Amino acid sequence: MKRKVFDLLVSAGGLLVAVVLLAAGGLALWGANFANSNVRHQLAQQEIFFPKAGDPQLKNPEIGPYLSKYAGQQVLTGAQARAYADHFIAVHLSEMPYGGVYAKISAAALQNPNDQKLQALKQTSFQGTTLRGLLLEAYAFSVFGQIAFWGAIVSFALAGVMLLLVALGFWHARRVPEEVEILSPRGNPLPHHA
Repeated sequence: MKRKVFDLLVSAGGLLVAVVLLAAGGLALWGANFANSNVRHQLAQQEIFFPKAGDPQLKNPEIGPYLSKYAGQQVLTGAQARAYADHFIAVHLSEMPYGGVYAKISAAALQNPNDQKLQALKQTSFQGTTLRGLLLEAYAFSVFGQIAFWGAIVSFALAGVMLLLVALGFWHARRVPEEVEILSPRGNPLPHHA
């Protein structure tokens, strides 16, 4: 095979790979933007706020070190949602009877259907557990958004490298003489046999 033809074929293949990488990067960036804006929009609608600075709850060693940096802010990001779920709601649930575990409270409530305190505790545990789960789901989607963002960056970087290699391939194809074969020693033309 002629070296020039080989260079052109490999460069064209590289160009196709670069186009695919650019498309993948674009889709990953779109996914990252979608995930992050959707998480922010959904969290904003809930109007959840961290305790304000000076709130006695922030003195709790299981809450304060994690939430003080967000004092008074609205929960709008995945990281904030995780902090609120794991270091505010989970702490308050754990302080409830039965450790705030809904399944345990529900089982006790089913055995004592006339116990109003237990029924109220069941409702509170259900609401807290549900809100915690929803906040952690928002956090998970924000992580997917971060992964997609970094995937986009890697795809664009690889596309840039590939485009550079494609340009070098086409440049080399223009420089190589027509008669040079790809497998000839030291780039010399293979001898012709009569």
